Amino acid sequence: MSNPTPFPIREFLAPRYWLTWAGLALLRLVIALPFRAQLVAGQALGSLLYLLPLAPKHYARTNLGLAFPERSDVERRALLKAHYHALGMSLLEVATSWWAPDARLRGLAQVEGLEHLAAAQARGKGVILLSGHFTTLELSGRLLSLHAPFAVMYRDQKNALVDRIMVRARQRNFVAAIHRNDVRGLLRQLKNNQAVWYAPDQNYSGKQSVFAPFFGIAAATTSATARLAAASGAAVVPFFQERLPGTRGYRLVLEPALEDFPGDDPAADTARVNAVVEAHVRRAPAQYLWVHRRFKTRPPGDAAVYVD
Repeated sequence: MSNPTPFPIREFLAPRYWLTWAGLALLRLVIALPFRAQLVAGQALGSLLYLLPLAPKHYARTNLGLAFPERSDVERRALLKAHYHALGMSLLEVATSWWAPDARLRGLAQVEGLEHLAAAQARGKGVILLSGHFTTLELSGRLLSLHAPFAVMYRDQKNALVDRIMVRARQRNFVAAIHRNDVRGLLRQLKNNQAVWYAPDQNYSGKQSVFAPFFGIAAATTSATARLAAASGAAVVPFFQERLPGTRGYRLVLEPALEDFPGDDPAADTARVNAVVEAHVRRAPAQYLWVHRRFKTRPPGDAAVYVD
């Protein structure tokens, strides 16, 4: 594991961070509860968030309408409520992933397919662990790290205190924490035959984006997965997770490396990546991060999706 960057606490004693400190302290207390109590608390938090008239709820409702037009309004409303339960639990899971000792986490996950990761690393060119932004994302990474070391990507958080704590936690718990813009750092890890956790399924409007189908809708998606695999020779191993019912914990699944990837067409490769993510979303739809504006960037001439 990498050494965490220094934590200059004096920078975060300003009044604007006091509420954040209070929230973090509360999370530290909650993760001391038994696992069953954490789940109940997470669902209660999700129910509270569902009642608040915040913009992300509108984004999630819109996304579910686009992704599941065949479902009735009643079914989508139930799915939205289940999603908010998942969101509430994810906040507590994030705290658990940051601060819980290994001994507390062992036994929480059923891990399937470690042999596929081992086979991919045996090629000697590194592994891209292809994942998606599920509500279980943070904790699932920590749980997998108990069985196989790997590096992770991260993006800046709006709250500087939360950002610093997140990065330090990822540096402490994983081989390395690589900023999303640090392509050289990512390629360096792959060159060292390391596995790197990578989730390319959020809205991306940069120069290297393409519009690829996601639930039948043109979604602006980074084509970096194929480009990184081509540049490094790394295998791409799908890695997805699911929160199991009740107190059964989590199911982590590693699949065989994608065959004949990348191909000659970046758009086709990106569509293939989206299809892999979509297939897993359909297995546990409430657990995907629907509050993200996945369809924010539209093809030229298409109307905006998220209209108030």
